[in-house]
Amino acid sequence: MTSADDQFARLSPSLSPWGRFRGAIAGISGAAGTVFLVTLWATEPHLPARTQLLFGLLTLICLGWTAYGGWAVFRRPLFALDAVVAGWLAVGASVAVTVVLVVVTQRLAAAMTGAGCLLAAVLLLKEAVSRRRALLRRKTELES
Repeated sequence: MTSADDQFARLSPSLSPWGRFRGAIAGISGAAGTVFLVTLWATEPHLPARTQLLFGLLTLICLGWTAYGGWAVFRRPLFALDAVVAGWLAVGASVAVTVVLVVVTQRLAAAMTGAGCLLAAVLLLKEAVSRRRALLRRKTELES
């Protein structure tokens, strides 16, 4: 009889094609955003310091999504780990962008928009974590 890990290893290539597609879209979008931001940033040398800070932050966020997309496509994460990583990336990006936008614009609308995005990211992360826990519990049940 084969172990649960061996069974999962055999299934790995066929698991979650939609998840890999989402990873590819995240990676391509992140790379495109990075190229766009760096190009725009390089052609505007006299931007204020706060705007340059925002460009740098957005570039880092785009690079993070590019790295996530490559990892999700090539590593084929199991047990919904890709959704948890994406959730944490979304929460971090939401916090960072909200803080910078509030500092730069000093507007209530920026804070409210950021809070809405952060709430959505936290809810999606909570769902991903609970789904991953359920899958890991099921794996433990299968192994015993």
